[in-house]
Amino acid sequence: MTAPAGVAFDADLPWRRAGSVALRPEPFGALVYHFGNRKLSFLKSKTLVAVVEALAEHPSAAATLTACGVPDAQRGAYVKALADLARSQMIERRETP
Repeated sequence: MTAPAGVAFDADLPWRRAGSVALRPEPFGALVYHFGNRKLSFLKSKTLVAVVEALAEHPSAAATLTACGVPDAQRGAYVKALADLARSQMIERRETP
């Protein structure tokens, strides 16, 4: 389920990397490519790469940030980055069982 345009990213909800998205590790972080909409993004932090890769393993994006050791002082920047990734359909909401 992809977050529709105009819907705000909610870090308290479960998310995952979109199925049609590939991550390619790079020294600076990673390239993220969406095969459906052909968008290319750059993740300029190895921690952000770890967060995106771990989203599906945690009950919410906020829990993923905690599990990946994102300091409280940096959480706002990471939530903004995840919101940007949601808007560009690189990550998507996932259903919980």
